[in-house]
Amino acid sequence: MDTLDGMRTFIAVAKQKSFTGGAKQLGISTKLASKYIAQLEQKHGALLFHRTTRSVTLTETGQAYFARCVPLLEQFEELEDVIQHRQSALSGTVRLTAPTAFGSTKLVDALAPFLALHPKINVELNLSDQYVAIIDEGVDVAVRFGPLKDSTLIAKKLMDMRIVFFASPDYLKRNGKPSHPRALETHNCLLQTSQNDPENWKFREGGNAFTVNVSGDFASNSPRAVTHMASQGLGIGMGPQYVTEPYVKDGSLQLLFEPYEASILELNAVYASNRHLPARIRALLDHLALSFTS
Repeated sequence: MDTLDGMRTFIAVAKQKSFTGGAKQLGISTKLASKYIAQLEQKHGALLFHRTTRSVTLTETGQAYFARCVPLLEQFEELEDVIQHRQSALSGTVRLTAPTAFGSTKLVDALAPFLALHPKINVELNLSDQYVAIIDEGVDVAVRFGPLKDSTLIAKKLMDMRIVFFASPDYLKRNGKPSHPRALETHNCLLQTSQNDPENWKFREGGNAFTVNVSGDFASNSPRAVTHMASQGLGIGMGPQYVTEPYVKDGSLQLLFEPYEASILELNAVYASNRHLPARIRALLDHLALSFTS
């Protein structure tokens, strides 16, 4: 067994938490994957996995080995690229995660020209409105809104996004158009539960910040769901500008309180601080930064 083959197999099995899944990812048989891991354990004189009929998990030694294997293997693969003069034709897989609404619209629009420019790169995009632990899930880059909360990660700023307020023409016709944010206390407001404080909406007037306590009969952790319900005339919503753009364009939503907007949502590309970034990932980060700031 070549040591690099053993390391690749070990990483794949660890990420998939399965010998079968790891073998499938590498395009080898489960029997061969098991053989490689057994040889690796014999070589180092240590048990790397706990094996049961239902699960495959890393031992404490396996966790330490995994933390060192990943950057070492990435550095070796990049070194091969340099030696073979392949930097102009980057290759390999980049695993991304992003919020559902943004990822399925703005992000894929930005990814399309990158993939056209680098046909040997494969992108695996996982869309989720839930927090994804990028290290545990084997994700290379997470595109996220909001400040960085984990000190083990690095954030590359991509853009600032307005937080806007909106309602449908039908709702405003039936309930009146509020001229000031404080009037929201008498309106049905649609709450976005992924916000830190969904029932207190922030505004600014004459340089002074203030909040308005709101309530309503619909709440969701998805900004797309809130925006769509607002377009159906259910109430007044709040959310990132990118979600509302097609609704405003077709007239099914109107923006409210634009002079009073107070919040900016920062969009970042987030990755682990303890890993060496392959050239393909650095290239993608640079491309996204250019795409969203231009």
